[in-house]
Amino acid sequence: MKIAIFGRVFKEKDRDLIQNLFKTVTERAIKISIHKGYLEQIYTANIEIPESIDTFEELKTNPPDLLISIGGDGTLLQTLSFNKKGKIPVLGINTGRLGFLTSINRNEIVAMFKAIEEKAYYLEKRTMLVIKSTENLFGEVNIALNECAIMKSESTSMITVHTYLDGEFLNSYWADGLIIATPTGSTGYSLSCGGPILMPSAKSLVLTPIAPHNLNLRPLVIADDKVISLKVEGRSAHFLCTMDSRYYPVNFSTELTVHKAPVLLKMLRLKDYSFLRTIRDKLMWGADRRNQ
Repeated sequence: MKIAIFGRVFKEKDRDLIQNLFKTVTERAIKISIHKGYLEQIYTANIEIPESIDTFEELKTNPPDLLISIGGDGTLLQTLSFNKKGKIPVLGINTGRLGFLTSINRNEIVAMFKAIEEKAYYLEKRTMLVIKSTENLFGEVNIALNECAIMKSESTSMITVHTYLDGEFLNSYWADGLIIATPTGSTGYSLSCGGPILMPSAKSLVLTPIAPHNLNLRPLVIADDKVISLKVEGRSAHFLCTMDSRYYPVNFSTELTVHKAPVLLKMLRLKDYSFLRTIRDKLMWGADRRNQ
């Protein structure tokens, strides 16, 4: 088995986790490759590093069997830059705060590899989004796992987002922006703006306005085979287009098209993972003193 490991920032509190990870893969004779920038940070921490370790900056050739992210949900989202076609299963070890996508805790390293060896896992396929325009926005990594959002670039006036579904006019959103969220992203930015929670397997997307200046505008759930066309107006020089944690300033003359990506992201889940338990435990879904 060959695994690749990606992290953004090494923190001293992660020392024991990293040392335990190296010890576990060495004992199991697992081939390991670590992102070059992350390994350079680990070198300064006086951690015992396996001799046979490789490094990577891209994963275009000889892809691993599994891509592991160490950090929070933002770190896992950043692995898309190495996994644009979604062919490499992804697993997140949570060293951040909430860790909604990253399902493995820092004390579960040995149990995680044991479950993988025993094939006590399943691959959960997640919808992604792709964006197209006359400009080459986001280069080769024009995909998002959580959401694509159109946002105003200044704190003063709102923008107007003219929205079409399969070419048919839907609505003009007078708001601070508009979120197009996948089922995965329904528990993120969209949720904080009043959007609904979707099950990960739902074949739907959510259109959630950001601070709409209209009392009768509510989030809308649509089928995920719809093509969403956007024309944006505003008083500033440009607006912002975001894909997960990345953003790009866009001229108002640019028209955008957002649709479901032709590939799905495979997330490795251990068999005891439960989405329903996760939203109860981490989002306090349905929390009520009467249920205690």
